[in-house]
Amino acid sequence: MDSGSQPAARAENRGARRDPAGGGLLSPSPTAPAASRGTVIGNGLTWLAAWSLRVALIAVGLVIVGYVIGMLWVVVWPVVLAILLATVLRPPAALLIRWRVPAAAASAIVLLVGIAAVTGLFVSIAPSIAGQTQQITSGVIAALGQIQQWVTGPPLNLGDGQIGDIVNQVTQQLQQSATAIAGGVLTGVSTLASGLISLVLALVLTFFFVKDGPRFLPWLTSITGRSAGGHIAEVLRRMWDVLGGFIRVQALVSLIDAVFIGIGLVLLGIPLALPLAVLTFVGGFIPIVGAVVAGSLAVLIALVTQGFGTAVAVAVLVVAVQQIEGNVLQPFLQGQSLKLHGAVVLLAVTAGGSLAGIAGAFLAVPVAAVVAVLLRYLGEQIDLRDRRFSGVDDVAAGTPVTAVDGAAPASAATGTDTKTGTGTDTATGDDSETVGGDAVPAPPDSARQDGG
Repeated sequence: MDSGSQPAARAENRGARRDPAGGGLLSPSPTAPAASRGTVIGNGLTWLAAWSLRVALIAVGLVIVGYVIGMLWVVVWPVVLAILLATVLRPPAALLIRWRVPAAAASAIVLLVGIAAVTGLFVSIAPSIAGQTQQITSGVIAALGQIQQWVTGPPLNLGDGQIGDIVNQVTQQLQQSATAIAGGVLTGVSTLASGLISLVLALVLTFFFVKDGPRFLPWLTSITGRSAGGHIAEVLRRMWDVLGGFIRVQALVSLIDAVFIGIGLVLLGIPLALPLAVLTFVGGFIPIVGAVVAGSLAVLIALVTQGFGTAVAVAVLVVAVQQIEGNVLQPFLQGQSLKLHGAVVLLAVTAGGSLAGIAGAFLAVPVAAVVAVLLRYLGEQIDLRDRRFSGVDDVAAGTPVTAVDGAAPASAATGTDTKTGTGTDTATGDDSETVGGDAVPAPPDSARQDGG
């Protein structure tokens, strides 16, 4: 072959494939014609339009769901509160059940003990509040006198007549708003009555959730079918574990904050030290915002009763305890259970508070954690399905799909087929795939394709 034909031969060989049996060269594989610029842009716009429509439909659906939840909030709130309480009360009830106590009796015992503990706590702080209210009132009056002396001196130099005019204007505005204030009082009474009804309903639902909770997932699986039921049961199991971990860890962290801040307030001689410690504990369930509010109230009481120096000492105490909590306890105890960034927590609390007030701020972090669990599970299933569609074995690819959030993967209790990492079917009864030692539910039958 002459030298002129060698480049052409090499170019032809580059497009050819070698026969694995005989070692010869097969015919070159055909190459797809290059798409025009207009075709590429048109395909991109089509893809963008399709996904924009999907996102718009999802947004509309979320708005409708939010509207329905708002309309049914008087029912939704007790249910959510009962679920949160059940995550705390179910472990001790399960322990009593293992000790041969009937489920109904065990649920009633833990619920009554919880109610008694909360009631006893509030009864114990009532005398402290009643006995030290006069001291705080005197401190507030003295603080107002100091403020009056400050505004009459430099740099404001307001005269007594000007201060009297300001007081008269405020008094007139309050008198003009008397009707609105009375209406607000009636609204507050109505809200209090509604809150008591919701609390009673939540306690009743808590009893049933604690007693019959383990029966829910098998019932749900029997209703929805083995394929969809396996996925729903696994997601709900992970959500339950995350909620329980959040409540227990947050209670522990809040208790530590309340104990150390309460001891510091007692040593500094701050009135209402025990109620402020209880408020710190309760505020701990509203991350970031609750601690700031409770700490600010403690500093304010110290300022009006003990003076500026003691208020600074209280502020240093509160900031020090909260810094230790935020930088040591929270990452160590809660980082693995929630896996939420601090910015996500802050935005969730802000959004929840703006939408539903204190209840929304309280529920914001658990809801965000539940949504994160759902998104992680969907991501796992998408990755698993992509590997199946591409024909890549999960174990060979070295990227096993494992359960997250410390939740147990779907097991053979749900009753479908399992696949091992080597592709061998076993009749263990769980429609899941064991990859790298961890069982992951397979996608629903409707999501499978040929060859997957």
